[in-house]
Amino acid sequence: YLVDPGQYSAYHCNQFAGRLKALQTRETDLRNLMEKASEGGGGTLIGGMSYRAEYEKAVGEEKVLRRSAADKKCALDPPVLESDQVIR
Repeated sequence: YLVDPGQYSAYHCNQFAGRLKALQTRETDLRNLMEKASEGGGGTLIGGMSYRAEYEKAVGEEKVLRRSAADKKCALDPPVLESDQVIR
């Protein structure tokens, strides 16, 4: 999914941190929803169709945000590494 690389060009360092936290929270929520959907019969397919695109968009947006923050030499917390077993 395409995320506009210039989306964060007007951000300042403190704005990057706030947006990063919101994106990480959304990613976690979507991952949990996909996990919960996969527990039921046929839920993996439905969860993937319902939440996968939004999850991929949030992940892509986080990458663009981190790249933009690095370009402006803003310090951000390192990415949280979590299992992607549900995503596969």
